[in-house]
Amino acid sequence: MRIGYLECFSGVSGDMLLGALVGAGVPFAVLTEAADALNVGAHLELRKVTRSGISGTKIDVLTADGHAADHTHDHEHGRAHAHNHEHTHKQTHAHEPHRSLSTILGIIAAAPLSNVVKQRATRAFQLLGEAEAAIHSVPLEQVHFHEVGAVDTIVDIVCTAAGCAALGADRWLASPLNVGSGTVQCAHGLLPVPAPATLALLGDAPVYSAGPAMERVTPTGAAILRMLDVAYAPLPAMHITASGYGAGGRDTPGQPNLVRLLVGEDDAQEAAEEAIAIIETVIDDSSPQLLAYVSELLLEAGAWDVYRVAVQMKKGRAGVQLTVLCRPDLVPTLRALIFRETTTIGLHWHIEHKAALAREFIDAQTPWGPVRIKIARWATGEVANAAPEYEDCRALARRHSVPLKQVMQAAMRAYTSGHPRKEVRE
Repeated sequence: MRIGYLECFSGVSGDMLLGALVGAGVPFAVLTEAADALNVGAHLELRKVTRSGISGTKIDVLTADGHAADHTHDHEHGRAHAHNHEHTHKQTHAHEPHRSLSTILGIIAAAPLSNVVKQRATRAFQLLGEAEAAIHSVPLEQVHFHEVGAVDTIVDIVCTAAGCAALGADRWLASPLNVGSGTVQCAHGLLPVPAPATLALLGDAPVYSAGPAMERVTPTGAAILRMLDVAYAPLPAMHITASGYGAGGRDTPGQPNLVRLLVGEDDAQEAAEEAIAIIETVIDDSSPQLLAYVSELLLEAGAWDVYRVAVQMKKGRAGVQLTVLCRPDLVPTLRALIFRETTTIGLHWHIEHKAALAREFIDAQTPWGPVRIKIARWATGEVANAAPEYEDCRALARRHSVPLKQVMQAAMRAYTSGHPRKEVRE
């Protein structure tokens, strides 16, 4: 699987993504051809710049008269924001036409571009329009874009879609986003950073603020992340084959104004990865019966696993560390359950990553009845492990008054007799 990983330590915007794509090996001609296909009187210009001592690629959108169509604003990456048509943005953009969503989508549909590029770009503008409609409490068809509908943002989104298609990543991932801080000036006055449209588009993406106060994630950048169905995760295990640095408009001392794109191949994802929450607390004044009961409740509420470990606490007191493994979205529910049902007055939790092999069940026939065999497989389909289900074996052992170990051994013999032993990796 080919992975594109975005390190957004200084935010993300349309021009930064274009520069990162070229830096990672996408031919500049792919982007210029996409810009020409739009027939909006704009072309791209590439230059190498330095941001806090690191070389990056800066791509500008120029109009037919040679003037910069993008990033002429006095704040960070270039404002990409949509508003109801009754508003204006800044005097520097009073000459820019207002475009409805349908007009912009018509421009994209009419361009001689691949279906993948058109679909992605259309989705990005649809998301922008929906965000603005919700923020301003107007129907989607009444949202008119000025700055975000200007030439620079149309080119940024469409050319990024074309560049991503050329890169051929099967999956897009990103680090947590440095959104910046402070305020940004727009038609409605000073807005907090991240701007309302950006915040709406980011949804539940992990964010933080670091460095000088400024806007670091633009609405255009946020829409492109949504367009690519970016998942947020630590850098996965992969073989890096290319990298690129895309530059923003300013050189910010001590904080390289860049986004880094890493492109690589994973190791066939032998184990599927997902986030896992780990909740822990230490209790020294609860009975074993109470903790056993709480463990049952936690499992019934959806915990993947619950275990207890004896620990020695301060002043020589014996205690029990209660650990719960669960999906991250279950943390509030299980946390509340622990506070309600135990005597603890504090706990902590953190998010880790879980890798699990693909699993399936087959029935193995024993002299006393069927037993399910749980089989784990590598991505290649080869069996990694196989084991009889304890509860099935336990039920048969009790029902027929035979030793549990005898039932388990018979189940494995039945399984291996129908499956060559060489499939099982020790």
